[in-house]
Amino acid sequence: MRFTLPFVILAAVLAVPGNPADAAKPKKPKLDLRATPRMAFSPVNILLTAELTGGDDVEEFYCPELEWEWDDGGKSVHEADCPAYEPGVSKIERRFTAEHEYGKAGMYNVKLTMRHANRTLAQTTIKITVRPGLGDRTLESPQP
Repeated sequence: MRFTLPFVILAAVLAVPGNPADAAKPKKPKLDLRATPRMAFSPVNILLTAELTGGDDVEEFYCPELEWEWDDGGKSVHEADCPAYEPGVSKIERRFTAEHEYGKAGMYNVKLTMRHANRTLAQTTIKITVRPGLGDRTLESPQP
């Protein structure tokens, strides 16, 4: 079998491995958010679970600050008190939970922002539907 010169050069270029620095770069995890339940009747306590999936245990994701915006005028911030990061020893926490009560019906877009050293690492949102429960007059219009 004979190959022409352009094919051999192309094959040689394709066989060259990528930049070694790219292979050494750690992969960042992805932030996912779940709500239990996602639809309920008021008043209701919603449990939110945030999870970092995939990626490596990179220092910037170690001991993050979490800011929860509940979309009902409320906001919560969680700052952990962690020992100093030790490469190869310290593990990043990958699961975070928060609970919030919704007293009135509505569609709420909960936003979670993960920060480290005042820098945003990741953000995610989830929609929660709260229907009027017993005694919730959210959807009733005022009578003139």
